[in-house]
Amino acid sequence: MKAREVQQAAMEALRRGDARRARELFSNIIARGGADSAVWLGLAFACKNLGDNDGKLAAIDKVLAAEPRNLRALVLKGDHFAQAGDGRTASTFYGAALRAAPPLNQLPTDLAKDIQRAQAARERYAKEYEEHLRSRLAAQGFSEATSSRRFAHSMDLLLGKKQLYVQQPLFYYFPELPQIQFYDRNSFPWLDSLESATADIRNELLHVMEDKNAFAPYVEEVADRPPMDMHGMQNNPSWSAFYLWKDGAVIPDNAGRCPETMAALKDVPLARIRNRTPSVLFSLLHPGAHIPPHHGYINVRLVCHLPLIVPDNCVFRVGNDIHNWQEAKAWVFDDTVEHEAWNKSDKTRVILLFDIWRPELTEEERGLVAAMFEAIDGYGKTRSEWNI
Repeated sequence: MKAREVQQAAMEALRRGDARRARELFSNIIARGGADSAVWLGLAFACKNLGDNDGKLAAIDKVLAAEPRNLRALVLKGDHFAQAGDGRTASTFYGAALRAAPPLNQLPTDLAKDIQRAQAARERYAKEYEEHLRSRLAAQGFSEATSSRRFAHSMDLLLGKKQLYVQQPLFYYFPELPQIQFYDRNSFPWLDSLESATADIRNELLHVMEDKNAFAPYVEEVADRPPMDMHGMQNNPSWSAFYLWKDGAVIPDNAGRCPETMAALKDVPLARIRNRTPSVLFSLLHPGAHIPPHHGYINVRLVCHLPLIVPDNCVFRVGNDIHNWQEAKAWVFDDTVEHEAWNKSDKTRVILLFDIWRPELTEEERGLVAAMFEAIDGYGKTRSEWNI
């Protein structure tokens, strides 16, 4: 018989449960030197049905050497280690199959069931592994409630319960700064004083909001720059701003309408770079609006939010951390870590938003960064390319 006829006969023998005959026929094709991945995979299933583990593994490895993303071979090898009681290794092969698999509705029914089984097994092994680690650590005194928060975060990353988010500034990266999503407020003693002025700041905001033309879209089109749509936010009034400072300069008319707000910021270490920063603004998010995931431009500053008008169901995410704004409760975060915001309510949300120097920078470093950007802006006809 020709090789193709032998292969068809081998597959038929496998389907009718004659694994011995199937192994003989697949081995015949291999001996002729005409084996492809389908032949080796058929041999692997025949060997499995005969309890020939060595032959099964050798055949699977031939398949994976030629096709590292072969789903049937990956699941079959995961099954081998699962049956041997090695759940950790089995999980790696099941995981590889899950990453390589298309949506289940695009797979043959039997393979879709195998992928679902691999998913269930991997979740079971992950739970067992986590319970093992946490039990051993608890015996050494580890407690989620009282031990190092950073170590707990590292555990979540190790176990795949959280994703790794790092600084990804769009314009300028200053190296060797800590990767922190939300900062501990104890590092910013001036927050207490700022929060105590919330009522006065909110009153000024309410007067500003009486002027229907006071706020403008936060992301506005610039005639001499390419469009940056930000998923529909450009020129979209759903996310709007009223600036007290912009591009490093006070907006006199706006600041004059908010003297209490300006006074409340007098002890705040605003990041000062000529023509660039600080920016201080009332940031307004209309009902139902979503600010899509994005990154800030430079990592030498942090951003502060003081919530002023916050209905229920207003949510803010930085990296893995998700928080709800609370009126008069400020926070500081690194906006070069991916972040996004939602107003899931039927009312308007408004915060006071401004940027400060990162506390880790020395005075010399702040001065050098400011001087560098002045030099950049002094070259040709360049203009400011970033904001909060």
